[in-house]
Parts: sequence; C-alpha cells; structure tokens
Amino acid sequence: MMSFAQWGNALYSGEKSYKVVGHRKRFVTATLVVLALSALIVGIFGLNRSIEFTGGSQFTVVGVSESSEAIAREVAAEQKLPGDIRVTSLGVDSMRVQAETLDPDAASAMRDALAQAYGVEPTSVQYESIGPSWGKDVTYQAALSLVIFLALVSVLMTVYFRSWTMSLSAMVALLHDVFVTVAFFALVRAEVSPATVIGFLTILGYSLYDTVVVFDKVRELTADVWDQKHYTFGERVNLAVNQTMVRSINTSIVALLPVGAILFIGYYLLGAGTLIDISLALFVGMIAGTYSSIFIASTLLVALEDRRARTREHNALVERTRERRSGRDSKAEDLAVSFTEDAPEGAITAGQRLSNRAQPSRKKKKR
Repeated sequence: MMSFAQWGNALYSGEKSYKVVGHRKRFVTATLVVLALSALIVGIFGLNRSIEFTGGSQFTVVGVSESSEAIAREVAAEQKLPGDIRVTSLGVDSMRVQAETLDPDAASAMRDALAQAYGVEPTSVQYESIGPSWGKDVTYQAALSLVIFLALVSVLMTVYFRSWTMSLSAMVALLHDVFVTVAFFALVRAEVSPATVIGFLTILGYSLYDTVVVFDKVRELTADVWDQKHYTFGERVNLAVNQTMVRSINTSIVALLPVGAILFIGYYLLGAGTLIDISLALFVGMIAGTYSSIFIASTLLVALEDRRARTREHNALVERTRERRSGRDSKAEDLAVSFTEDAPEGAITAGQRLSNRAQPSRKKKKR
C-alpha cells in the first residue's frame, strides 16, 4: 500500500489518475440536485435567526458560580416570558438569555429574578433591547455584502483568467458552498447570527482560493492545448485536477484542525456558545469548498467548454488522430503476423535474428 506522499507523486506524474472530468455529467447533475434540495430545505425549515435579526430582549449574567441553563429556563417560566426562550452558556461563568421584546417592567423583574437565581448582584445582569428595525437593517446589510462579494468575485475571475467559462464555474462552486452551508444550518436548527454571516463570507474567500489554485494549474496545462492533437481540453483539465488534489486536501486538513478545535473542544469543554455560529459555518463551508473546487468547478468548466465550437472541433481532431494512429499500429501488427506465417522454414522473421552458424560464411581471399 502506497503512502500519502507516494500517492500524491503518482497523481502528479500521471502514473495514477482519477477520471473526475470523465464523470462530469454526474457531478454537474449532482450539483444541480444539491442546490435544489438546499433551497427546498431552507424554504421548508427556514433559518433560526438570532436576536440581532429578529429583535428582542437579551440578558447576560456574568460571574455566576453555576452555569446551568436549567436555572435560567425555570426563571423564564416563573416570569411567564412569551415566545421561545434561548439560553446559552458563555464560557465558564456567564449565561445569556434571549426572549421576545419585553416592556420595561417585565424586563426589570426578569433581571432581578436572574440575579437572585444565580446568586449575583443585579448589576451583574446586563440587559439589552434590540428593535425589529435594527434587525431588518442587519439583514439588509448582510445580504448586500454577500451580493457585492459575489459581484466583485465574478469580475475578478473574468479579468484574471480571461475566460467567462472559468468565472461562471467558480461562481457556481461558490453558490454551492453557500447553499450547502445555509441548508445545514436550517436542517440542524443552528442559530444564524452576524458572526455566522462573517463565517459565510470567510468560507467564500477560502473556496475561491482553492478554486483559483486548481484553475491556475488548468490554465498552465491548457495554454497550448489547441496547438497539439494528442490530448483533449478535458483530459488536460483532468490532469490538472489530479495534480492539485493532494494540495487541496492538505490545505483543507490544516485549515480544519484549528476550526475543529474551536468547534468541538471549545464548545463541549469550555461552553463557548458564542463561537458555535462562526466555527460551525467555517467547518461546514471549508469541507464544501474543498469538494466544489475539485468536483464542481473543474467538471462544470469542461462541460461549458464542450459546448463551444472550437472545443468540439479540437476533440474531433484528437479522435481522428488517435484512430489513424491505431489503424497504423494494427496494420503493422498484421504485416508482422503475415510475414511470419508466410516465411519458409528457417527464414528470418520480423524482430528475429539468425544464429551465427546460420550466417553465410565468408570466402577466404587468396594471397
């Protein structure tokens, strides 16, 4: 069994190759299905938006000796707070309670009840009220930042690679990463906060970097693809994908290790509830970005290029060249077989040599 380094060298040299581009129809179809399912999941379940988006009341209790969520829920039940109550542990000595918008009297009573239940001073309970208008403004700014990011990326990719097919393929890969991550949040009911939006934008940058690495190798290997007639555009792209596969995997593993530490170790051991939104978005998005840069961007690029007349003509030229070469090889083999069968006994055949005894003897010259 070869090591990871040997596997990477085999992929780079072409000794070992995976037909990623050869199955492009499957990957493109799977991408469209995933995008449709992601949109359907978000439409059915909706997003669990944080108080920053919906508005409401938030209480933060600091310096508690026992960080139990059950205590806060019991206080909320006693105060008869309306709607869904969200209780989160912040670190090891802080608690956060979120509820619907409360009037001043109800908020003051809740504040005193939390202080008494956790055994802290009333000044250790911070109260914050967020109005719905502010939440709408945050939602608008988040959507606007995402649209601006995608618009700038599309222009940058078109100018950098000088190819609209590469730009479109990269954009579809980015949309795949966003849709998958958002659908995951909707499915597991994880809270979407402004920090989550920052995580979304971060994974877009990471996915874009990974796609640019693959496309740089594609551009390098396809620079003279139209000047030769031995390999098609898709075959060169497939080689580029195989050569950059190990690098993409290594980069993803290195990036996922600290994010995974924040997500799992920090959350379960330290109760760092404020980190779950951004770390979960990064963790899911990085995995989706690694997949999309290898199996979506490259395959969609070839699928788009195959629809262009230049690519179709070149593919046909390569096919004719291979047929002629195969025909010459088969004729040479048939000729060798025919010569061997028709040759008289003891005669030399193609690829063979008579022994020294069978060679004609030289006549000695008279002195």
